[in-house]
Amino acid sequence: MDIQRYGTTRRYSDIVTHGGTLYTVEVPSSEGTDIRTQTREILASIDALLARAGSSKERILMATIYLTEMADYDGMNEVWDDWLPEGTAPCRACVRVAGLAAPGWRVEIALTAAVG
Repeated sequence: MDIQRYGTTRRYSDIVTHGGTLYTVEVPSSEGTDIRTQTREILASIDALLARAGSSKERILMATIYLTEMADYDGMNEVWDDWLPEGTAPCRACVRVAGLAAPGWRVEIALTAAVG
């Protein structure tokens, strides 16, 4: 099976698919905004990326959410719960990290999803 890459730069790809599985990582488009705003930005971007590769949020298998502050957990979950259709919750981990690549980012989400 071929590996397909979308939005590829020298350093990373927006999406990689292989064997019917999609892999992606998203970060907010803004820095220094609140957790709800950054989570909405990421999830909107994930929607577009999933559609581009022939998948959808209903087909997410696993998500890892990185937060710089666990105090943001409830706010992030409010947005996540509103975004994800009932009965389609993936396996999920939420981890506190010391920091992300940009100092104003509060959240980053990595996920795998089924394609097709």
